[in-house]
Formats: sequence, C-alpha cells, structure tokens
Amino acid sequence: MDGIINLDKPAGMSSARAVAAVKRLLPRGTKVGHAGTLDPFATGVLLLLVGKATRSCERLMDEPKQYEATVKFGATTETDDPESPEIVTPEARPVRPAQVQAAAQRFVGDILQRPPAYSAVKIGGRRSYDLARRGNLVQHEARPVRVYGIDVISYDWPLLGLRIDCGRGTYVRSIARDLGEALGVGGYLTQLRRTRVGPFYADDAVPFGTLTANSVAAHVRAKA
Repeated sequence: MDGIINLDKPAGMSSARAVAAVKRLLPRGTKVGHAGTLDPFATGVLLLLVGKATRSCERLMDEPKQYEATVKFGATTETDDPESPEIVTPEARPVRPAQVQAAAQRFVGDILQRPPAYSAVKIGGRRSYDLARRGNLVQHEARPVRVYGIDVISYDWPLLGLRIDCGRGTYVRSIARDLGEALGVGGYLTQLRRTRVGPFYADDAVPFGTLTANSVAAHVRAKA
C-alpha cells in the first residue's frame, strides 16, 4: 500500500499520535510518516505518507500552506498558544481595525521570523520545547520565511480572525505573537486550522474518527 492520506487531525492529538494510530490500522510493517507537524491544539490537514510515498516527504513539505487562525489581543502566553496560562497585558486597549489591517500586512512577503521557544527547532541537538520545559531560557535567531498573504476575516476586540498563506517553516504562533507586539497590546494564538497543503484541502480531508481497519485503504490517495 503506497500513497497519501489527507487526514483532518482533531484538536488534542499530536501528529506523532495520529501517525501511530493510523499505522495500527494498516498491514504489519507498513511505513507511515507525515509531511509537516501540526501542533496538538491545531486541527486540519495532516498529510500521512504511506509506504513508498514517504519518499515524497521533503517535496510535500515545500508545498504552500493555508491556515485559518484566531489571535487574542491583550494577553500573551509562554507558548504563544492556549497550551500555557494567559498573561494579561495591563495597559492594552482596543486597537482600531485599520491599525490591525496595516500591521498585519507588515508580515507579508519574505520576512525574518523568530520561532517560538516551545517549538521543534533544535538547539545543540535538542528540541527547543524540551529545553524550555526544563526552565532554560530559549532565544532563537530570526530566520527567513515566506508569507504569501494575510487576510483579516473577522475582528471583534480582542479576537482577530486571519487567513494566512505561507511557505515552509512559517510559525503562525510567531505571527500572532509578533502582531501583538507590533500593536503594543500583546497577542497569542487561540485557534489554528490548516486548510490546505498544496493540492490537498481540508474540505476533502478524512475525519480521524471515521478511519477503521476496513476503511483506511479506501482513503489512501495515489502519490501526488
């Protein structure tokens, strides 16, 4: 069995757990991997690579991605997402929509972005999130990423809805954090859904809960 499963990952499940769960449904010894991690709290397109399709991992990770995200202004968290306690920004006041729109466009194009401290980026051979969880101060160097576009889809202070099209290595959590900093109010990501990876869309994705040993083979799509 060789191909790609366009999985709609549920919230609360790591990408590694999703891979392990699907692997148990496939014939013994079948190779399974994924093309691009989704944070546990995030939902949406997680491409599972089955058999010989695992060779396509790097190419698929280079495909453009689209996300729908909710940013909360007026507070921050250590993880830049809802996985850690909220830290309120006392001086934060509502920001006008025009200011939000203008600030968001500053993060479009080829930009330098600092990954979150709690991320899978390696420092000296160790994952950044492992170091951060042990109380070590983690400060990443900014690195180049490409953001094709950011559209404001809703705004009702303190919540901002965004649609973001971006390239490999872009952290939407960093966009939320940096946008809050640019506006002087703080911000963090409260919701994230990946709606597209290249030609694979969330509307066509298979809900995780519907996969069974009998149905999984029917959802394996030929290598793109």
